[in-house]
Amino acid sequence: MEVAEVTSRLPFIDALKAVAVQLIVLHHLAFYGPMSDHAYALIPDLISWLSQHARAVVQVFLVIGGFLAARSLAPAGHLVSAQPLRLLLKRYLKLAVPYLIALVIGIGCATIARALMTHDSIPEWPTLRQFLAHALLLQSILGYEGLSTGVWYIAIDFQLFALLLGTLWLARGISCGLGRGIAGAAIVGLLLVATLALFSLYHFNRDAEWDNWALYFFASYALGALTFWAANAKHAVRWLLLIAVAVVMALLLDYRSRIAVALVVALALGLASRYGFLVRWPKSSLLAYLGQISYSVFLIHFPICLIVNGLFVRVAMADPWLNLAGMVVAWAASLLAGGLFYRFVEGPAQQGFRGLRAAPGLT
Repeated sequence: MEVAEVTSRLPFIDALKAVAVQLIVLHHLAFYGPMSDHAYALIPDLISWLSQHARAVVQVFLVIGGFLAARSLAPAGHLVSAQPLRLLLKRYLKLAVPYLIALVIGIGCATIARALMTHDSIPEWPTLRQFLAHALLLQSILGYEGLSTGVWYIAIDFQLFALLLGTLWLARGISCGLGRGIAGAAIVGLLLVATLALFSLYHFNRDAEWDNWALYFFASYALGALTFWAANAKHAVRWLLLIAVAVVMALLLDYRSRIAVALVVALALGLASRYGFLVRWPKSSLLAYLGQISYSVFLIHFPICLIVNGLFVRVAMADPWLNLAGMVVAWAASLLAGGLFYRFVEGPAQQGFRGLRAAPGLT
């Protein structure tokens, strides 16, 4: 789901995203809609696991997001751009252009789904204020119901990027004030990011009241960023071990499976980066493609799943085998729709942003 600022493909990250987005689609199919209710009799353990535990895979995207943000914003630890607001605007546009188009499609699909079935997973027709709150990525903060499942993540991703960017900008200001220059900015930035990560890990992430704010998720996002810097530092394995110790101590204090998943992903990224697997493994065109379209699949899959649920309610009724087949059809349709959405919406938007960056005065 991560919309990377750096355009070169990383096969290891593409593979992680490819697998993770499949689990997200299957989680939503298991959790929402009537098909999984009827198919439950056939595979109760699998549907229960997908419904209750597969959502932890969102940590994959949080860690990857932090890793790629550090790679783009501060590959040597210090912020490389002197225009943070421009970076923030570009980030918003990269996320929001395909997201807003997907929201409009989702509203249309929800209208069709309401004509096919009655189910509490179908979003209501939005008010203007609700849509504007979504457009500004403020829907959860302002207390509006999401117009599609998972849109909360887009808002959190933007908050996390802004928080990391602001922290690195602050580090640059502090370093300049102390006369320490670029090397000092890298050290101050690392200390500030690590400190915020520890506050998130030991306090904010343990309180669900904070789950509409970046500080709740910053532990996982910062794990990605810190792992990127550690993997490219001298004595990388020691730094990665230090990160692991800090997280394990937090888990001993208060075990959270989501943080355990984030740690495993971060260590995998760190070791893959250190030993070269990040850029050369796995050599799979399918995984590369699924990773490339993962954000599009994430944006468009739920509206597609609603319509397939509505159609199979009419055709399959309560037959468990037909409803299980419907889940497979919805999964395949989500991937097909994601590929089309990438080709005609997200891909052209990315090309447009690359052209914008190349324009004089906008780099």
